[in-house]
Amino acid sequence: MAGDDMLGGGDAEQEADVERARIAHELIAGVRGLAPSDVPDALCRSCVTLLPAASGLSVSVLADGSDMGVVLFASDDVAARLAEIQYTLGEGPCREAVQLRARVFGTDLTRAAERRRWPLFSVQAVKAGVGAVFSLPLAGTGSVLGTLDLYRETPGSLSGDDVRTALLVADAVTLAVIALDHTSLDSHAVVTWLAGAESDREEIHQATGMIMVQLGVSASEALLRLRARAFAQGRTSTEVARDVIDRSLDLGDD
Repeated sequence: MAGDDMLGGGDAEQEADVERARIAHELIAGVRGLAPSDVPDALCRSCVTLLPAASGLSVSVLADGSDMGVVLFASDDVAARLAEIQYTLGEGPCREAVQLRARVFGTDLTRAAERRRWPLFSVQAVKAGVGAVFSLPLAGTGSVLGTLDLYRETPGSLSGDDVRTALLVADAVTLAVIALDHTSLDSHAVVTWLAGAESDREEIHQATGMIMVQLGVSASEALLRLRARAFAQGRTSTEVARDVIDRSLDLGDD
């Protein structure tokens, strides 16, 4: 009987490997030969097709040497907003998924337990029309590269099959990025793509430098002030950064 159990476990693991390879192949095939600017949308469409149980999704990677997420793609405005909220507030499921190197699910953001867990994020997410969130780490060799983040408009759990598929997609997204990053496909398209995506935070970096000069504080303190102002005004960090850059906002006047 024990031998049968071991055989059954081996069969299940083999099936998972086959499914993971199929998903990775589909993701890579979807972006093969594309121009760098077309890669995010193509990869996003593939993920949406593979994960129909989610209302929307996004993928973020960590910027080098920091805990700041860079959004590679988002399926819709709500998914993009969720990523921005977590970056601005410094809390949420994707932050925990990176820290814990494990999946983090919030199945009902209106519950008291979820509000205690993420007091700021849960309120803002519900206001954005989100009932449940699911974050899975993109685990590379010895480190977490980023997260795959799903949301649903209504509270509720994912089914067992949906969770398994989401885990396989997270693995496959990681493999697809790594595989493309180490090939000559389209002149290292993914490398260019990653660099381009990271420039989305250039405004944040520029504004942080200006705040450092205005207040005579460190980079981490300047970024904290920027995030605090964004939260206090109910805006995103990017929006406040743009005000700092165009000099319509000077935190030194506070």
